[in-house]
Amino acid sequence: GSEGFGIDASILDRMAQEIKELVELGIQVGVVIGGGNLFRGAGLAKAGMNRVVGDHMGMLATVMNGLAMRDALHRAYVNARLMSAIPLNGVCDNYSWAEAISLLRNNRVVILSAGTGNPFFTTDSAACLRGIEIEADVVLKATKVDGVFTADPAKDPSATMYDQLTYSEVLDKELKVMDLAAFTLARDHKLPIRVFNMNKPGALRRVVMGEKEGTLITE
Repeated sequence: GSEGFGIDASILDRMAQEIKELVELGIQVGVVIGGGNLFRGAGLAKAGMNRVVGDHMGMLATVMNGLAMRDALHRAYVNARLMSAIPLNGVCDNYSWAEAISLLRNNRVVILSAGTGNPFFTTDSAACLRGIEIEADVVLKATKVDGVFTADPAKDPSATMYDQLTYSEVLDKELKVMDLAAFTLARDHKLPIRVFNMNKPGALRRVVMGEKEGTLITE
């Protein structure tokens, strides 16, 4: 939230309401959740911690966020299931491809935590991997900016936003969309990516309704 770390309940509740709108429209929603607000494995690795250990801690941070998100959805009367790529019996379910698809078909929101379950893979990699597995129509990358820009809008006021890009344009222009492992996975499986600003109220709904919002990356 405004403090830059931790979990902001008001943001969580707004996100839950926005996800609820999608469920009410009949859209199947899988949420792959990160942990950077609590913990970054790569950051601690720089400070000397073993990267594998740091990444394990990062995965647990995503489970904490997942628990908070599941709670917010339940309070908004949305049926949600939390799955983790690493077993945490008594806390949440183990990730199961068949179970996830079955839940989605029954209009349950499936929250996917602990990334891929492997160190060195980002949450973006997990989002693309799970998206391909469950045959999602699109991966929606929720960020703090409105989309993909020609340059960093925070540093360059003349930066403009792209409405649409191809995978190869992103690679040629070396635009920062997501890490290369995640991005090339999406490209190889022709999984479209839409980058949008989650801090903009109603943006998520506009994205799924096909209105002008964010940047779409396709073939």
